[in-house]
Amino acid sequence: MREFAYLSILAASAAVLHMPRHIAPRAAPPIALKMAMLCWCGNLLAAAPSDADLMRLLPLSLEELINTPIVTASRRVEARDHTPAHVMVVTRQQIRERRYRNLADLLEDMPGVDFMRGTKSSSYNNFSFQGHNSNNKLLIMLDGVRIDHPAGGKIPVAENFALYHARQVEVLYGPAAALYGADAVAGVVNIITDRAADAQGAWVSIGGGRFDSSALEFMAGARNEDKLAITVGGHGQRSDRAPLDRYFPGDFPRVDATTFGGEVVVPAAERESYTGEIASHSVYARVDVGERLTFGHYQNFFRQLTSTGDRPDTALYLSDARWETRTETTYGRLGFDLGSSVSAELLIDYSEQEVDPRSRYVNIFTNFADQGYDYTRATRTGIEQTLNWTINTSHSVQAGIGYQDYYAIETPDLPQRFDTSRSPADQGLSFINTTLPIQIFEANYHNTHGYAQLQSDWSDTISTMAGLRYDNHSAYGDSTNPRLGVVWRPRADHVFKVLYGEAFRAPSPEESLSAFGSFTGETDADGNYVGSGFRVPNPNLEPETSETLSLTWDWRPRPNLNLIANLYRSRVSNLIATLEESTPTQYIPGAVLSNTTIKGNAGRESHNGLDLMGQWRFKLGSHWSGDLWGSVSFIEGDIREGAETSDWDLSYIASRKARLGATFRYLDHFTITPRLAWVGDTTTGRKDRTSPGARIEAPSYTLASLHLGWHKLAGDHVSLWLDIDNLFDRRYRVAHGSAGTTFVSMPQQPRTWMATLEYRF
Repeated sequence: MREFAYLSILAASAAVLHMPRHIAPRAAPPIALKMAMLCWCGNLLAAAPSDADLMRLLPLSLEELINTPIVTASRRVEARDHTPAHVMVVTRQQIRERRYRNLADLLEDMPGVDFMRGTKSSSYNNFSFQGHNSNNKLLIMLDGVRIDHPAGGKIPVAENFALYHARQVEVLYGPAAALYGADAVAGVVNIITDRAADAQGAWVSIGGGRFDSSALEFMAGARNEDKLAITVGGHGQRSDRAPLDRYFPGDFPRVDATTFGGEVVVPAAERESYTGEIASHSVYARVDVGERLTFGHYQNFFRQLTSTGDRPDTALYLSDARWETRTETTYGRLGFDLGSSVSAELLIDYSEQEVDPRSRYVNIFTNFADQGYDYTRATRTGIEQTLNWTINTSHSVQAGIGYQDYYAIETPDLPQRFDTSRSPADQGLSFINTTLPIQIFEANYHNTHGYAQLQSDWSDTISTMAGLRYDNHSAYGDSTNPRLGVVWRPRADHVFKVLYGEAFRAPSPEESLSAFGSFTGETDADGNYVGSGFRVPNPNLEPETSETLSLTWDWRPRPNLNLIANLYRSRVSNLIATLEESTPTQYIPGAVLSNTTIKGNAGRESHNGLDLMGQWRFKLGSHWSGDLWGSVSFIEGDIREGAETSDWDLSYIASRKARLGATFRYLDHFTITPRLAWVGDTTTGRKDRTSPGARIEAPSYTLASLHLGWHKLAGDHVSLWLDIDNLFDRRYRVAHGSAGTTFVSMPQQPRTWMATLEYRF
């Protein structure tokens, strides 16, 4: 029977990408009925009993949740109270009850995060993390192995990072380059999975909802008596985003599609309706051989329109003009002992990111013609040897050495698909409207690193950490990054932390090699083609550097109440910014370029912020229990770019924001989780030239969601979930507007819902 269940799950996962649209329900359930149910549940609540009764009923006490072992902060197993870093840990139970279906959902609920959905044509969601803008400043890992862009570029963080396989997610705030190297500038997200031998059974879920949404997830595993164990999982998802031209007619009017020269290509009367399909899938596998040898593979894929975030007059919303990204990582890890006090681990990994050659733009930059193809590919091969040395009961050392080899291809706009069977130099392509050959850029580089960190418990109340990492990059030279921290525990319910760290972010191929622009076919008196709007490559970029000081106060006035304050100050130097070239850079022989831009190290920014967080576990009556969690965030900062002589507000930041959520449980049969987010006025990417130092802002909004779960149905095997996002159908927009062809603020989804049926074998 169990083998049949596994085969059923695998068959279902194979079919998910071809799931017919008609399985999705067509009408939303009445919201009034759900609100009435909430009121009925509220009438059952009674006075809170003793803490002892509370701990008996809850799956885990708050004390147990707080002391859940973490590994990300110091690359060793430790309690949260013993690391000077500020770490948020989200357990499997919390992921399930709060309905964090993917990493985007989880990050959107984290303090200090500004999350902007559906705003970027290539990376889809844009977000800022304690003032650091863009996901290429936050390192994403799976069991300590990097699973985001191999070379530090931008990738979608959306439905593609589903959390079906997560035992817990650790969100580390602040620079961690001393441990993890480049790109760990704002922090680190580490998705922790179960050992295959410890996996909790097999299950499958299938869901459908509004706007033809459908989703499938599964996990399964097997083991034998020889301690060989395997876990496999996967997900598939697709959805037609809401027809925003119907919900936001003022933002999506039917207008002429007109070139820069004023030629009408598609008249308003013939314009297409807005469509916005997104689709994603992922595959996860882990094999454990005994206690020390592990092999793993993870791959995710995401597809969205390349017109995402663009105004109707600048792009065509065509379902086949889309951006498709695949990212995958394969790794092997071997642990062994070098003595009674020294353990070691060898990690070998290979990762690859590729944009499908079919990815293309049909917009004003391509004169609305079918001639705007793009292709990028990056690979990373790494090996790292680490060790943990327990000197005595008070002192330990974590250290490691490693080597990474990188390769990247970055194309300019292409008139046809990149031929992956040929080398970049053998494509034989010319710039659109010219006879000029296209140069496709490749990059090969490597990095060698070594790090060491000493952790010391000087007494029951004082512990320290001191770390240093050295990187030698073949393209960008040397970088040395320290990390220093102190933890003071004056009482069992008070913990004070101080952490100072430095970090660097190596320029990605997207920044150093990316090139685009357009030719009309016109030539000057010398026969040179005249081009405009070009971004030209800059292989001489240098890394950004940052330094951060943070102070964290962790207070537990009661066993079931935890309050945290995190105060931080960051400064980024050598900031990579888009610069206007006063003298056009002539990188295309036979062309004269105007209005040229280039990426350069010509900026700096600073952030000063405070995040206040709280969590309370409670019991109401003899059958009800729950969690209440929330945060309030404050941030101020400024940025100076290029030749600017004055400071400007940070982009994509709300200086004030608050989040509140609660989970109510009726025994282990029923859960209700409402979530509420308030986001204050948020800066966009546009500068307000009428007000010194200010940017144009997107107005504040309040957003609610409701998640209902019925459990232990059909002999304890079945759970049924109903997730409603944008519960009150609020029309709102999020900050965008970095370029003149995009929305200043991007219209967002109306109310959406999905019903999910889960079966556990």
